[in-house]
Amino acid sequence: MIDVQRVAREELERQAEAIQLAADRLGPEMMEAAQLILESTGKVVVTGMGKTGIIARKISATLSSTGTTAIFLHAAEGIHGDLGMLAAGDVVIAVSHSGNTQELVAIVPYIHFLKVPIIAFTGNAESRLAAGASVVIDTSVPVGSETFGLVPTSSTTVALALGDALAVALLQARDFRAEDFAQFHPGGTIGRKLLLRVADLMHAGGELPCVARHTRLDAAIVEMTGKGLGCTAVVDDAGVLLGIITDGDLRRLLAGGDKLLSKSASECMTANPRHMQPQALAVDALTLMEDSKITMLPVVDDNGVLRGMLHMHDLIRAGVVG
Repeated sequence: MIDVQRVAREELERQAEAIQLAADRLGPEMMEAAQLILESTGKVVVTGMGKTGIIARKISATLSSTGTTAIFLHAAEGIHGDLGMLAAGDVVIAVSHSGNTQELVAIVPYIHFLKVPIIAFTGNAESRLAAGASVVIDTSVPVGSETFGLVPTSSTTVALALGDALAVALLQARDFRAEDFAQFHPGGTIGRKLLLRVADLMHAGGELPCVARHTRLDAAIVEMTGKGLGCTAVVDDAGVLLGIITDGDLRRLLAGGDKLLSKSASECMTANPRHMQPQALAVDALTLMEDSKITMLPVVDDNGVLRGMLHMHDLIRAGVVG
């Protein structure tokens, strides 16, 4: 039995070395490629065949999710009608390690006919693809870095890494932000963390546990029990947040004697509690709650007036946690 761990580690090291070599030799061609895309009036069409076609599809997806409109064109389908998706103003990224993939080379003349520039991701600077490209990104890998010299491992990894590098350069050039990224992922964890606001999740109106500062503790307990959040906010006559009473506070107050229930809410509350505003991101509320080791967070407006209550369970249910 072979030493699988050793073989796997050696393969990872070979691929890591190939990426580092690609980084070391990278020159102005990456800037030229980015400039072509930034100045284009159309979309980016990423094309390839076989394993590099899968890499091309992933590069297209990364570009699309980071502010650069991109689509994938299967090179073989291109010569059977799909070239119709190309238009003047577009930019083509063609991915081929050999640079001589028949189906890919076959569509180059049509791309030239439309006067669409080609950015070639290839490991062969002397290839037909490189000869027909406006910009060539070198994806070559050291001899012997791939099993039998045939299995596309390091070469596809390098092509993918360079595609990611181009996408990151473009997103920074476009001043693309985390909030923009989240808009393309509204249904996933990323979207929930970056799009959901405290106002979207907080308990408000009739669900909001709240008592006046002069309210007796026994009445405050009834409010806490009725609203089911394990706490109640304490406010002044103008509705400004003064404090909070939690189940934990009640347990600590049990040593107060027989007159405990007749005390006012303001005597029993934790004053000046941590709080958040409705427009704050839910993920920021999560960070505050985790750092402060609390599970309830009052929500106030710019004037300190109580507007809602956020519970850790609300963040869990919304998928913000995790």
